[in-house]
Amino acid sequence: MNSAVSSTLPAPLHIALVGNPNCGKTALFNRLTGSRQKVANYAGVTVERKEGALQLASGRLVRVLDLPGAYSLNATSPDEAITRDVCLGQRAGEQRPDLLVCVVDATNLRLHLRFVLELAQLGLPMLVSLNMMDSAARRGIRIDREQLQSRLGMPVIETIAIRKDGAQSLLTALEGQTVTPPPALAPEADLHAAVRDLLAATVSVPRRTAEIDDALDRWVLHPVVGMLILASVMFLMFQAVFSWAGPFQDAIETGIGATGGFISEHLPDGMLRSLLVDGIIAGTGSVLVFLPQILLLFLFILCLEESGYLPRAAFLLDRAMLASGLSGRAFIPLLSSFACAIPGIMATRSIQHPRDRLLTIMVAPLMTCSARLPVYALLIGAFVPERTVLGYVGLQGLVLFGLYLLGILTALIVAWIVKRFGSGHTEAALLMELPSWRLPNPRDIFIGLVERASIFIKRVGGIILALSILLWFLASFPAPPADWHGTAIEYSYAGHIGRAMQVFFAPIGFNWQICVALIPGLAAREVAVSGLATVYAIGGGQDAAASQLAPLIAAQWSLGTGLALLAWYIYAPQCLSTLAVIRRETGSWRMVGISLVYLFALAWIAAFIAFHIGGLLS
Repeated sequence: MNSAVSSTLPAPLHIALVGNPNCGKTALFNRLTGSRQKVANYAGVTVERKEGALQLASGRLVRVLDLPGAYSLNATSPDEAITRDVCLGQRAGEQRPDLLVCVVDATNLRLHLRFVLELAQLGLPMLVSLNMMDSAARRGIRIDREQLQSRLGMPVIETIAIRKDGAQSLLTALEGQTVTPPPALAPEADLHAAVRDLLAATVSVPRRTAEIDDALDRWVLHPVVGMLILASVMFLMFQAVFSWAGPFQDAIETGIGATGGFISEHLPDGMLRSLLVDGIIAGTGSVLVFLPQILLLFLFILCLEESGYLPRAAFLLDRAMLASGLSGRAFIPLLSSFACAIPGIMATRSIQHPRDRLLTIMVAPLMTCSARLPVYALLIGAFVPERTVLGYVGLQGLVLFGLYLLGILTALIVAWIVKRFGSGHTEAALLMELPSWRLPNPRDIFIGLVERASIFIKRVGGIILALSILLWFLASFPAPPADWHGTAIEYSYAGHIGRAMQVFFAPIGFNWQICVALIPGLAAREVAVSGLATVYAIGGGQDAAASQLAPLIAAQWSLGTGLALLAWYIYAPQCLSTLAVIRRETGSWRMVGISLVYLFALAWIAAFIAFHIGGLLS
């Protein structure tokens, strides 16, 4: 019976999602396949291969392949080469798709339709997914879907990948899909003219929208005014991180302190109380308190991304990056590294020339990732007074802005040195079509912030919790003998490790407590804050060390030590995951070794200079 039923079902359908980068293709893939996904690398390269499956209402099985984003089949990067080879059926071990689903951004068809016409020349069955139709509607863009479908000679459907039912039209189209190739539309030389004709016949953009775009771009893209606007936006961002987050941080600190006090009152003195108060609460709570600042930072980044400002920032900075020796395509990977160096390094796959890609990978860790923010915020709060400069500029936000700027300038200097003394050439300037301006969607911003908060809290409840407990153990055992005259923590494993490391770190002003905190910081930078909280809670009996850590280190450290640790964290490669990704993306332990040596050397030299400058200032 089962075999008879299965024999009536159509053969499984093999489809591939293709499209330009940032068209919402991966969001659509996630909407279609949910958790039924497999992610691996294509053989011989580091480009990710994402495959999933879904079952239509008719029972037909559909295999879905999410191909890397590409602007053209004339490949200029490993990502585009993979997409071209799979579409042509030239990728070993990969079946040629039965159907191409070309996902396009409905708000930017001028750029995306060219790739649709190029794909149509392959002779494969196709359909077009007009994605982000909600954004197009909000901006007053009207698309005659039926006319576009008629002119393309292939099905055209509307999708909104971020909505729960946003892929229903695609599922319906797949149910009735017949495998027939589209007609040849235009020779390659006439693609641009064909796109212009299609836009004129099928797309209506309000004149008001175009006028606003032109007016804003005249200022935002101006070589002088535009750079001033960019600097002002970044400056405002870092001012807000300190100014607006204060009340929320105070509330979290109060809650953490109350929790530690409650446990101290109701549990007798002993190992369990020490574990809960000095290990778990002091360790995880000291990092959790910086969640409001991290979310504020990402609020700005998400708003800038949603509005269409970030590609314009790339346009402004492209000339400076080329002058320093970086490819124009390096902007997006380096921008991604401000969230985390790992996706930033992976994003270098879009860079064609191996020399430019390697250089971008090497300088990506110099971008200040969000994991450094808790360390920066702790040290700035402890050593930089909360006052204004020129009457309205917060000094703490100004210092934070300077730390981010120093990382960027160092990356440009390193790239220039490699260009000056190295070999090879740099790619031509980045060519890109700028999207229209749009108001950020509050729902999308909220979803992005919830996702970021979830990632952070999972890290607090996962790796940071585990390392805090491990550090508590190292700082609590073994117990000192009766004739020991120092503190108990100095006799512990942590005390011995810290004093052994001081041989290397004493010249830059680090005490043994800092040395101990650097060890778990190798797994994740922000763990150094929880490490300091745990060590000082155990060593000093601070029941609420999470909320008292900043004034505690301000009282016990010199200004030079605080500045040295800030300088150290600008450069030091204290994230093993980043090093692992460098190894995976370059296929070379030699590149990992070079990264470690030059970043540690920069960190030590910068900390040494900062320590002695701090000594002179104090």
